[in-house]
Amino acid sequence: MWRSLWRSIDRFSLHYFKYVINELREIKVVDGHNRELVIDLLQSIVELVTYGDRQDPLIFEYFMEYQVLAEFVRVLKISRNSRIEAPLLQYLSIMIQNMNSDHSIYYCFSNDYINNIIGHKFEFGGDLALYYVSFLRAVGNKLNKDTLCLLLKVHGSKSYLYPAYHWQGHQGLVQSFFSVLIVMCGLWRTDAVVSFPLYNEALKFAHHGDKMIQTAIRALTLSIYNVSDDMVYQYITTPPVSKYFSDSVSSLSKQFFHLDSLVHDAEMRTSQKKEEILLETDKIVDDLYYLKDMLGIGESRLSRVVTENLLRILIFPVLLPLLQIGQSNGSNLSAVTSFYTVSRLLQVIGGKGMFNSVAEVILYPDMTSSVRDAVQRDSTESNGHAESLLSEMGNVVSSSPETEGAENTSLPTDTVSIKRSGILAHIFSENHSLMLASLFLLFILAETKELHPLLAQMIGLSGMHDMIDVDKNIGNLLGKHMDQILNALLKVLASQPPYSILIQWHTGWFLRKLLICHGKGLSDHNFQLFNTSYQRSRECLQKELDGCWFDHIPEAFRNEWSKCKAALEESSQCKDPLFLLELDVSQQTTDGDATSYFAWQRMVDNVKVFILHLQLKSTIFKGELLDQPLLDSGVFADSSDTHASDDSSASFGSEVALVSGIHCTIAFSNAGIRDIYLIPVSRKTSGKVILAEKHPFRSQRGIVLAIAPLAGLIPKIDKDHPTWLHLQIREFEPKLHKSKVKGHRSGMSNHVADGRWTLGFPNGKACEAARLSILEETRKQRSSVESVLAPLLQNTCHGNLSESEDE
Repeated sequence: MWRSLWRSIDRFSLHYFKYVINELREIKVVDGHNRELVIDLLQSIVELVTYGDRQDPLIFEYFMEYQVLAEFVRVLKISRNSRIEAPLLQYLSIMIQNMNSDHSIYYCFSNDYINNIIGHKFEFGGDLALYYVSFLRAVGNKLNKDTLCLLLKVHGSKSYLYPAYHWQGHQGLVQSFFSVLIVMCGLWRTDAVVSFPLYNEALKFAHHGDKMIQTAIRALTLSIYNVSDDMVYQYITTPPVSKYFSDSVSSLSKQFFHLDSLVHDAEMRTSQKKEEILLETDKIVDDLYYLKDMLGIGESRLSRVVTENLLRILIFPVLLPLLQIGQSNGSNLSAVTSFYTVSRLLQVIGGKGMFNSVAEVILYPDMTSSVRDAVQRDSTESNGHAESLLSEMGNVVSSSPETEGAENTSLPTDTVSIKRSGILAHIFSENHSLMLASLFLLFILAETKELHPLLAQMIGLSGMHDMIDVDKNIGNLLGKHMDQILNALLKVLASQPPYSILIQWHTGWFLRKLLICHGKGLSDHNFQLFNTSYQRSRECLQKELDGCWFDHIPEAFRNEWSKCKAALEESSQCKDPLFLLELDVSQQTTDGDATSYFAWQRMVDNVKVFILHLQLKSTIFKGELLDQPLLDSGVFADSSDTHASDDSSASFGSEVALVSGIHCTIAFSNAGIRDIYLIPVSRKTSGKVILAEKHPFRSQRGIVLAIAPLAGLIPKIDKDHPTWLHLQIREFEPKLHKSKVKGHRSGMSNHVADGRWTLGFPNGKACEAARLSILEETRKQRSSVESVLAPLLQNTCHGNLSESEDE
């Protein structure tokens, strides 16, 4: 009997649910005194509603019958600086996310309860914005074509959103929901939407500083676009609501201007500038993909408003001043950043309309009237807005004094005496960054299959040979100037002093593209330029054989060959145009730095440049790239052939023979002066110097105390102390560096200071003998490396290329 009195109340019962609801209704004001109580009550309600939706229909029917959601709205209204908003939104989000049945969602979205909470005048501070946006996102996740209409306000239909849900039993209630839903959606589809609180309030956070909030809002808007019907699209693509799209593109435009300011900030350190540029370009790409997702939905009105804003706010204002069409307002992007902007936009967003629109702007001054009419006619059939944009282009061009009479003017052929205009002025610019940037944009346009055939023929790159036969009267922008363009690129490669490795490498990428599309050999003059550049790259690599990293050159060839080949084969659509901005940023010079890290980086760069020239040579003579480097693998040191007694296999703590060792002393910081033996040893392409201490029990054996690579020791006898021998020790380890920067961009600093050993010998003669022994073993190792590289370093790039063409 007494036990039954103390029996605990079942928290997941209808009785307890009614008790909680009654307790909440007793609350008249929410303040700091009862805040925790109200939070507990709200939490209990959400838990019971979620349980009732899945397990107990009676609980959820009571929830609907007594319109418990109205209590949430009331709590918001009676709150007085209680900070109840955040937990209330959090619990509502949890409840909506966990609802499974359709009729539960229909009820929650009806009666305007959700709209009232969405439209509540919150004072956003602290983390409240995160909770609010999370709530909006939870509602958005439950949207579909049927539930969307429940959150709309339509013209002349103010009362039907408030149907009276009286108690009719479970079956009657569900039927009531569906019947009302059908009536509502029928009215919605024949009326005009005047308000969409969920969408309108979400847009207020579209440009919030918090990245998580931005991402949630973008996901919500895309969810809405995916389930919207004609009337909703009419609402969101009509002013003032459609201003969101122009604001998004304007924000994107501001980011490009900020990026341009970073590129040309003379006071910022180069390393910091590269990091800032990388972060800014990542943000820009995220925004572009969001716009691409909008276009990917495939709704014509949405696609139209997004495309028009991109063209009018971003592309036209960037391209027209760049091509000297129309008047400049003095606040334009720099030329290289402008080309980056359009190139990145085409890569990410693309689409037939976008490709054709950009190509029309670039080629417009050189179009004949017949081509212009044909392109305009075809574009109008596929894009309803193309005609107005082309007409606007015509007005701008005709009013520009720079392009007057351009239609009947043939493209200039002389590379020096005739002043070029339009994109040709940038292609033949003395600024190598600008030349590559303008060519890159043309490559992107020419390589896409979505470009109009006549426009592709005018560019004259992709499928050039077949297209020229179609209409001899259509200009061929690149074809007419191919020899001059190749000459300009080869001058960059053969320049003296040479340009940075980055510039040479990307120039080689363009050269290979043009050589393949050109389908012809180089002229004698251009071939001599390439031969000069090839010989210089070969000489630079040969100099590395005298450097401190000559032992790593074969490994660098093996590691970099496939990477370089893949980079050369990369299509313009996949190639990140970030390199255009990197070329425009002053390169950090490392000449004269004696640390082994910079010496290693220089060696790898020279290997890359030589690989580039080998591949270009193969493209010139054979029309294809080499799959593998021609290395003599028989000279490599093979660990399987190494015997345990071989000193070349020695490791720290192991035993070695002291027969060939040279007795000396060394001072350790923690162990004082110790008697040791110096043992330089090389085996094929590997080499090391060993410091060993005499074994306490075996007089002819020693224990290894330290090991250093033989390459880079540079043994020098101290001028003031002829019995001292100084050795420079490479502290930088490429394998550790490779694992450290894996997944990150190169360029991060790794300035490891080199070590130094100073060995003391009994007399000057012994010191000199040790120096000569080290040099002899180094010579043997270098000779093996040279044998490995011999097939690659053969001087076979000579002769007249036109002779091979005739064959």
